[in-house]
Amino acid sequence: MAQIRLNHVEKSFGQESVVKDLDLTIKDGSFTVLVGPSGCGKSTTLRMIAGLEQQTSGEIWIGDRCVNNVEPGKRNVAMVFQNYALYPMMTVKENIEFGLVNRKVPKPERERLIKEITEIVGLSEYLNKKPQSLSGGQRQRVALARAMVKSPAVFLMDEPLSNLDAKLRSQMRTELIQLHKRLGATFVYVTHDQVEAMSMGDQIIIMDKGRVQQADTPMTIYNDPANVFTAQFIGTPPMNVLRVSELGTAESSGGELHYVGFRPEKAVINHAHDRKPDRLHIPASIVTRETLGAEIIYQMQSHAGTFHVKSFLQPLENATEVIVSVPHSDLFYFDSHGVRNREAEHYEARRLVAGGT
Repeated sequence: MAQIRLNHVEKSFGQESVVKDLDLTIKDGSFTVLVGPSGCGKSTTLRMIAGLEQQTSGEIWIGDRCVNNVEPGKRNVAMVFQNYALYPMMTVKENIEFGLVNRKVPKPERERLIKEITEIVGLSEYLNKKPQSLSGGQRQRVALARAMVKSPAVFLMDEPLSNLDAKLRSQMRTELIQLHKRLGATFVYVTHDQVEAMSMGDQIIIMDKGRVQQADTPMTIYNDPANVFTAQFIGTPPMNVLRVSELGTAESSGGELHYVGFRPEKAVINHAHDRKPDRLHIPASIVTRETLGAEIIYQMQSHAGTFHVKSFLQPLENATEVIVSVPHSDLFYFDSHGVRNREAEHYEARRLVAGGT
């Protein structure tokens, strides 16, 4: 196992800066997920840790060793790619064994490792098959087994499930979580899928435009976002963010206050006469209704803009003109740059307790 530290790491391609002053620590033994939109720098960061890309500046530490000038094969890491990168003319066993042969591992030890690892990932009966005869999930297991036989301190995974269908992705997510618990190694996993990030990671690092927007546990990021980008990236549907000036509500003395946000599941559709003083009330019309079994997602239109309401185990609301209510305790305030304004939140809370409107 090994902790990974990136100290002021930057990466540029020509004049284009794709990773900017990255300063973070990936905990020893953690399942850390780098998540963000395409082009945010997450895969480049992973490749720099692996040694497949050379950083423009800064230091990368794996354990107690600075690996800036250490070649990929000597960093004690293993990488699993999106496209599996298997040798088509080799059997499953030969693919897994290939790296061990190159490292001159004795045959009895190779046989022991292959038997042990293939039992863990459920490939024992496929050892003599070629990759083209396997399903996508089985090929991914071969790629994982090939990485595991190296007994690396760090597993690096670059969108390894993106080529699988939804059902198989869900199954493989569960298997990777169990594998991480069994191995106890440091996992660094790259994805653009927030569902993968929230369900797999014990630490999530959200990136945008080459910078870290927030790094924390999944539920802390969900319940306590640092900025509008994080608030709207995590959650389905994403957090509603409306302009305070369009709502005509809070006037804070706690600094700049430009946006108010709330999770769709924290909002409730009420009737006009039910206006409780501890809530934000927004007159709105229902534009669409999306019924998903136990959930119903409403798209709403108001004078402040379009937003969503998510209800659970509730009857379908058939009215068109409604009042949407959100408890003041579930509101988030942001400044003009989209950064969380906690001072404003505290001021609003005090003002409401004192009898403000």
